[in-house]
Amino acid sequence: MALTPSQMVDLETQAPDFRLLDPVSKEYKSLTDFSTPKVLVIAFICNHCAYVRHLRSGLAAFGDYCRSVNAMFVAINSNDPAQYPEDSPEKMIGEARVNRWTFPYLFDETQEAARDYHAACTPDFFVFDHGRKLVYRGQFDDSRPGNGRPVTGADVRAAVDAVLDGRPVSARQLPSIGCNIKWRTENPKRGK
Repeated sequence: MALTPSQMVDLETQAPDFRLLDPVSKEYKSLTDFSTPKVLVIAFICNHCAYVRHLRSGLAAFGDYCRSVNAMFVAINSNDPAQYPEDSPEKMIGEARVNRWTFPYLFDETQEAARDYHAACTPDFFVFDHGRKLVYRGQFDDSRPGNGRPVTGADVRAAVDAVLDGRPVSARQLPSIGCNIKWRTENPKRGK
């Protein structure tokens, strides 16, 4: 496991579009499908990463919170399932159901979404305002496997609450840290 931090993309970056499969619903979702909520949170996660596993129940609670406050939470798995079969779309369905995730959990088969968002690790969080400008990027909270701190989602939730309340998001934004995204050596849509 290579520990990798967020790249900390420039604030006010426009959210890149995507069209990705939701293995649970068997439907494709794009950025425009999430145009109504006042806040959009996108997290790059996967099934096998110990850092994501540590957050599972917190992700479920955060997804429920977002639904209750006119925010949308979307998770994207960009890992190569050929190298990491546990991150396959079929296994994503089980992960979402077992953890009672009510948010879309999308599969980035070509890894273009991860590249477009400059996602580097799992988990990696991005919060966008209603105009889909980046207002927060970084950690969910300061809990890590083994550090004894509770999983609260405090950092991401504070950003969501600020946008909903019409307040500036805190400039104190710390990188997430976790497993690196497992990049393919070739693009499945472009051939070998």
